[in-house]
Amino acid sequence: MADSSGVTSTASSTGTQLVHVGRQPIFDEQGDVFAYELLFRGSMEAVAAGRQDTYATSTVIVNAFTEFGIGEVAGDRLCFINLTREFLTGQLALPFGPAQVVLEVLETVEMDDEVVEGITRLAEAGYRIALDDFVWGSGHEQLFGIASYVKLDLLDGDLSNLDEVVAACRQHPNIKIVAERLETDEQLAIADRYGMELRQGYALSHPQVLTVASLSPSRLRRLELVAALSAPDADLPRIVSIIASDPALSLRVLRASNSVAAGHANRVSSVQQAIVMVGLPHIRQWAMLMVLDEVGGATEEHMLDVLTRARLCENVAHSFGAPSDAAFMAGVITGVAGVLGMTPAEMAEQFPLAPQVAAALTKGTGSLGQVLQAVDAYEHGECGPADVNLVGEYMDAVRWSTKALDATNKLAAA
Repeated sequence: MADSSGVTSTASSTGTQLVHVGRQPIFDEQGDVFAYELLFRGSMEAVAAGRQDTYATSTVIVNAFTEFGIGEVAGDRLCFINLTREFLTGQLALPFGPAQVVLEVLETVEMDDEVVEGITRLAEAGYRIALDDFVWGSGHEQLFGIASYVKLDLLDGDLSNLDEVVAACRQHPNIKIVAERLETDEQLAIADRYGMELRQGYALSHPQVLTVASLSPSRLRRLELVAALSAPDADLPRIVSIIASDPALSLRVLRASNSVAAGHANRVSSVQQAIVMVGLPHIRQWAMLMVLDEVGGATEEHMLDVLTRARLCENVAHSFGAPSDAAFMAGVITGVAGVLGMTPAEMAEQFPLAPQVAAALTKGTGSLGQVLQAVDAYEHGECGPADVNLVGEYMDAVRWSTKALDATNKLAAA
């Protein structure tokens, strides 16, 4: 296991949470960063991983892809992510494509027919496979034909048969060796002697930790979403309604759409478009992982404020000739930005937004910009346009958002 920090979440006094993504660089022989490994840690102070289970993997995936966005975490470099048996066998589906990830098979995963078949399917689907902390004779060597990387622990690993292990790897041109846990000049010299293509460890770089403030979807909303997605005939309007009623869910879906938007001609201008871009199968997979990702949510007051703002934007959109669904999304983004202490422009950079939505958030222009300006003015006690009944629309927004939260509380108490 590489010596890196990973992902954890801690609550803040504002009702938001701080999400930390630790990344351990993996370097090539020239000393350039080739990839990052992402791992879970239970706290910022943890020296070693507190757990290597499905919860940890789910937390890493959800936070890295939907809280930060993989582009923020790794740029255009690869990300190595540890997978447990449940992911390798397909019990839990991966909610991302193979473009930017390397799937690490943990050394603790027992090789049996089900695991081998699952990993083979993943490799055939285009995912790169890495064998973590490889030990000769563990059974993992049967994956050499499909593996792209073999990671060798040069600190605590058994080096007595290193010649044999390296020779076996060299029989497979597709395999690159990753020398990991490099902490001394002697270990670096071993990596050089054997021509190990990639290197990782404290001798080269200590972990880097990224932190962002985040809202978290309510656990009930996640369960409700999973139920709706699991129906034989998934009801798209119902799914859109569930996601749109939870600002944190909306933002996570938008960030997920960003991970599939590279090179895509279309940009999203509504939550529904983001859902369609990601696709219901992937939305279902994200929702399942978020159920496993047990983290605290925002306060009810924050949720009510954001939902009220989003509904108010939706209500007054027609007065400015703006699309109501885009206005709702703009209201969610600007409302959450306020809770997190960010500017709307900073939030807008994280999503693959349609030009008119991006312009409204960054420059305040266009019909959507007018909607946001009118709602901002009303929230600050200023008068809006004379021909827009902001008082009536605001009261409707309060009733709608309160009803949505009341329904959630009743379900929770049932």
